[in-house]
Amino acid sequence: MSGAEQIKNGKAVIGIEFGSTRIKAVLIGEDHAPLAAGVHDWQNELTDGVWTYSLESVRAGLQDCFADLMKNVETKYSVKLEKAAGMGISAMMHGYLVFDENDQQLVPFRTWRNTMTEEAADRLTEAFEFNIPQRWSIAHLYQAVLNNEPHIGRLAFMTTLAGYVHYILTGEKVIGAGDASGIFPIDPAACDYDAAMLAKFDELAAGTELRSEVSELLPKIVPAGECAGRLTAEGARLLDPTGTFGAGVPFCPPEGDAQTGMAATNSITPRTGNVSAGTSIFSMIVLEDNLSSVHREIDIVTTPCGAPVAMVHCNSCTSDLDAWFGMFGSLLREAGVDMPKGKLYDMLYSLAAAGDPDCDGIISYNYYAGEPVTGIKDGRPLLMRSPDSDFNIRNLARSLVYSCVASLKAGMDILTEQEHVKLERIFAHGGFFKTPFPSQNFLAAALGADVTLMQTAGEGGAWGIALLAAYMVSRGSGETLVDYLNGKVFADMKGSTVSPKKEDIDGISSYMKKYLSGLSAVRAAAAE
Repeated sequence: MSGAEQIKNGKAVIGIEFGSTRIKAVLIGEDHAPLAAGVHDWQNELTDGVWTYSLESVRAGLQDCFADLMKNVETKYSVKLEKAAGMGISAMMHGYLVFDENDQQLVPFRTWRNTMTEEAADRLTEAFEFNIPQRWSIAHLYQAVLNNEPHIGRLAFMTTLAGYVHYILTGEKVIGAGDASGIFPIDPAACDYDAAMLAKFDELAAGTELRSEVSELLPKIVPAGECAGRLTAEGARLLDPTGTFGAGVPFCPPEGDAQTGMAATNSITPRTGNVSAGTSIFSMIVLEDNLSSVHREIDIVTTPCGAPVAMVHCNSCTSDLDAWFGMFGSLLREAGVDMPKGKLYDMLYSLAAAGDPDCDGIISYNYYAGEPVTGIKDGRPLLMRSPDSDFNIRNLARSLVYSCVASLKAGMDILTEQEHVKLERIFAHGGFFKTPFPSQNFLAAALGADVTLMQTAGEGGAWGIALLAAYMVSRGSGETLVDYLNGKVFADMKGSTVSPKKEDIDGISSYMKKYLSGLSAVRAAAAE
């Protein structure tokens, strides 16, 4: 059946992901290959010291992205997108989205990028004996309780961005296991919120203005592969105000961007992992065994199926690099050279590849926001160098690219050197790899492992959530997600793999020694 016929007959599947800078929709066919896409660019806002997105921008972005998908489908296939076999919603994990009993938002959305919950995260980590990062939803909730914020007494429901979008489209207050693991710790055996930790939280919150047990506030977890609701008539009007796209489409459980990245790279079995790199950068390493101790730099989340995953999440990745590269582009324009962005990036990445392996003492800190992995409380991009460094464009460009993976390496070294976690396959995806050379090579050197970019790496999490929706629609009786991905999606998928070179490993190791020793200066600058 052709792509046009699949679309006309409602056989295609749609995945929509809310990334930090782009909302993307991907339509896939029965062979799981993308048929069409739609995009909407957006940005978070720093409002009263809080990184946020308004719910108005969420709704407007959803409509514009879906309208772009519908337009592109009609242009390419001469058919209208009126129905689909299934849909799924994914978004940035964590953060704080809370509502009263009438679904009125109580405070502006506090995203993963905020580092305002240190006291709560520390107390919960001690009480649970389980690492609770600052960006987790439960840390935001408990910090609001500690702050005695006025809205706490009215709180009736909290969720993630994916959970919210799923709710306004289906009316169901549910969540996937992976996204849930960034709200509150999960018991892998039960694939549900950890009952003992729920009870401990209620003890900690006793006597405060929080009126409900925490379990009553959280979205219900729906296992991967099950239907988590259907598009309502109201949801269809929100998605497509023209009325062309109809109600009734089944939805898979909403998931976090970390989990859709795992699905999109087929890294959901032990010793596999993936790195997603864009505005933020994080690794997801599927564990064989529990870690020997609690590490504040490492989160324990889950796969879409609820299996434990070690996650190293860094708040900053490409923002500072983009700012520098943009400045170089503006300099060229001042000189009368209008170089296209793609060509500019290719040139600067090539220069980075030609730099000294250790950047000759030029160290870049890309902290647009606070970075808990390295103990930086507030955003403070900074460039440092020794007076005798060879300060040239090649070494500067290489340092800027190194900075995108430096915080990740600091956390991953704990996993590999202290916990002795073995890495067999690392897949990479995200905007950082749009120019694969040398970003892919530098990541391989930082991790000391082969790194593979799949053919579909550019489709990212929108394709990943579409795969989870396709699994819901097409899975066989007893067929696991692992079996489905291995047998029906990735069996013939090709990718490009690079192995780390010794000179790059030695170079970035030398760079990291100076990077880590200079953190005290960054902390001092951030404290001013």
